[in-house]
Formats: sequence, C-alpha cells, structure tokens
Amino acid sequence: MNVSEDSTTPTPTPGSIKSSAMPKPTAVPAAAEASGTPAAAPTAPIAPVAESTSNAASFGRVGEDGTVYVKTPDGEKAVGSYPGKSEDEALAYFARKYDELHASAALLLQRVTQTDVSAHDATESLKNLRKQVGEANVVGDLPALDGIVEDISTALRVKAQVEGEQRAAAKAEALKQREALVTEAEQIAAQDPEKVQWKKSTTRMRELLDEWKTHQKGGARLDRDVESTLWQRFSAARNGFDKTRRAHFSKLDEQHGAAKKEKERLVAEAEKLQNSTDWGSTASAFKRLMGDWRAAGRASRADDDALWQRFKAAQDAFFAAKDEVVAEENKEFEANAKVKEELLAQGQKILPVKELGAAKAQLRALQEKWDAAGKVPRKDMDRLEKGMRRIENAVRDAEQAQWKKSDPEVSARANSMVAQLESAIADLQAGVDAAEASGNSNKANKLRQELNAKQSWLDQVRSTASELDG
Repeated sequence: MNVSEDSTTPTPTPGSIKSSAMPKPTAVPAAAEASGTPAAAPTAPIAPVAESTSNAASFGRVGEDGTVYVKTPDGEKAVGSYPGKSEDEALAYFARKYDELHASAALLLQRVTQTDVSAHDATESLKNLRKQVGEANVVGDLPALDGIVEDISTALRVKAQVEGEQRAAAKAEALKQREALVTEAEQIAAQDPEKVQWKKSTTRMRELLDEWKTHQKGGARLDRDVESTLWQRFSAARNGFDKTRRAHFSKLDEQHGAAKKEKERLVAEAEKLQNSTDWGSTASAFKRLMGDWRAAGRASRADDDALWQRFKAAQDAFFAAKDEVVAEENKEFEANAKVKEELLAQGQKILPVKELGAAKAQLRALQEKWDAAGKVPRKDMDRLEKGMRRIENAVRDAEQAQWKKSDPEVSARANSMVAQLESAIADLQAGVDAAEASGNSNKANKLRQELNAKQSWLDQVRSTASELDG
C-alpha cells in the first residue's frame, strides 16, 4: 500500500499553479520498500514539476514501477514515487527536496560559524535538523549532507567551549567588581565617626547600592552562594554605617541642644549689658562673654546663626555707643596731648643731667604740669608716657650715681679692696720670683697669669675708689 507524504512537505508547484490543485507524490514506507510494490497514482490532476538546479538527481533513479530510489554508501533506498510524472520530473522533485534541506543545513552552519547566535539556540536548531535529515525522503548526496550536520556539531562544540570560557571570564570580572563594591562599602563603614564626611559618605554608599543593583540586573550571574555571601557583607556594611550615622547625629543633636541653651544664656546677658555706660567693666564683660561663646560649641546652623545675630547686635550697640563717647572725649584729649608734647620737649632740655639739684627742681615742675594736662587719646598714651619715663629715669640715675659717690661705706670698701689686691699682688710677685730662681718656668708662668689678672682688677678698683673719694 502507498502512504502519502506529510502535509508539510512542499508540493512541486510550477509557476503560479495553486498547490491545492496539484497531486502530491507519495513516500515509500518501509513495508513497500521491502516488497517492491509500486505506489498507487493519485486521482487528482497532474501538474508540471520544476527541475532541480543541482546535481542531486544524479544520486537517484526511478524503478520500472515508478519508485524513486536514492543511492547511499549502504546501497539504494526507496524514497517514494510521483505517479503520473516522468522519471526526470520525479527525480527533480525529490532532488529539490534535498536541495532545500541542504540549503537549510548550510544556512545553519553559516549562522553557527559567522554570527553570534548562542550555542544553546543553535543546538536546538541542530536537533531539529538532525531529525529532518534522518526522516527525509530525498534524492541527493546524503553523505555530504551528513558531513554538513557533523560540521555544525563540531562548530557548536567549539562555540560552546568559547562561550563557556567567556562566561567564566565574565563571571570572574563580575565577582571582582562586586567584591570591589563590598570592600569600598566596608571601608566607608569603618571610618572614625569623628572624621567622617557624612554627606559625601552617605551619597557614596547610596551610589554603591545602585551600582550593585545594576551589576545584579545586567552583569554576569554569580553562583548563588557567592552572591549571597557578598550581599551579606555589603548589607552588614550598609547597616553598620547607617547605625553609626544615626548615633553620631543623635549625639550631635544633644550637643547642639546644650550649645543652644548656653548661647541663649549668653545672648540674654549681652542684651542686658548693651545699654551700659560703665565702659571699662562692660567692655571686659563682653570680652568674657565672647570667650564663653567660643567655648560653648555650635548649635544647629539655623539656631547658631539666629543667636549670633542677636549676640552681635547687643555687642555692636554697646561698642557703638562707647565709640561715640570716646570720639567726643578724644576731641578734648587731643588738646591735652599737644600740651604733653610741649612738656616733653621742655623735659629733654634737662638732659643730660649736669647739676642734680636744678634738674630735680625742673622735673618736679614738669610733673605737676603733666598731671594737670589730663588724659590723652589712647593712641598717644603709650608713646607720651614712655617719653616722660625716660626723663624721670635719667634724673633718678644721676641721683643714684651721686649718692654712691658720697657714701663713706662704699668708699671704705673700695679702699679696703685696693689694699687686699695690692697685698695679693705682692705675694704673687714673690712667688713668681721664687719660681724663676728655682728654674720652675711652668709655675712661674702660671703665677704670672694670675698676677696679671689681679693687676687688671686692681686698676679698676683704684679708678672707682678715686671717683668716690673725689
């Protein structure tokens, strides 16, 4: 009995004739091949069959009963029949089916070797191709077709190996990148809370999480246990950083609160003092308050700025009022400064002191006028006072020098020293003479050096004694 081909088998359609109007060839089942029974002709009208453009037909023949055979290395094999057609047309039909299958195999080989189709997808295509080749009833060079299939299989094994190496390299790179993210997160979390740049570190930790998600979504997949371990480390670093940050800012809030309370107290005290006219003590009080302000630490930015504005306003109000008063006083003090400038010029004439009594009298009169002249501007005070001190010190030094000269006790001590030195020099001279007489030059030189030193000292003391006695 004859079995019709699968409905998916292309029907030989010449030109524009519709396939539904054409008869279908029949494939030879295994039983028919064994018995040699010719296939029955279909009852539908016969349509022309297109010629095969390859030499596939040379691998087949048509038996006397119309059965088409394909030549294989193992012998001939019946592939079907095409009743109502010539032998050439029947061979052309089954040869064209071979050409189509050969083209599909060649195309798959090209995709595998020349495109980036994945080995997984191509393997499925090869599986389907093997099935088609194994079940195909075609006429053509079947060993060549099998060779293409094996070439595809070999190329797929190579592609699979390359893809495996690429996946391994991508996985190693992905692991390296994930570990870098984890390491950086751990480094951020391990910073000293007192030295952390919180805004920068918080932003970076958030960026690291985004990068982790990007790698997880688009990067190479890691082994589940490896990724889980890395995520646990990454999550622990993030949680630790967040915990430290919350503790830091909680402590900072406490510090800000204490600083705010202290500065509110300082502001209240400053505002009480701002209208004081006790210029000296109030200026000192503001200086103390300023020191306390610096020591109080910082409140929150908003609170600190607002409190500082109030503190500075009170401070500025006081010193502005003080400066107005000082400016008025300075007008009067400028005239006093001119008077003292003239007094200093007069005082310079006392120097150098030649007659002590007259100099002291002139100085007393100068000091009375100085005190009566009154205050001078602060900018001139130090310079004028130093000028007056130089004159007073010069007169005092002259008085001290004269007293020393007239002190009998001092004169007696000087004369006694002269006598002692003269006696010591005489003894040394005798020692020098004795050493030289005995030929002990070393001792003589040593005694002579001591003698010269005492002689120099004696000259100085004699000069002083002479001044005191004179």
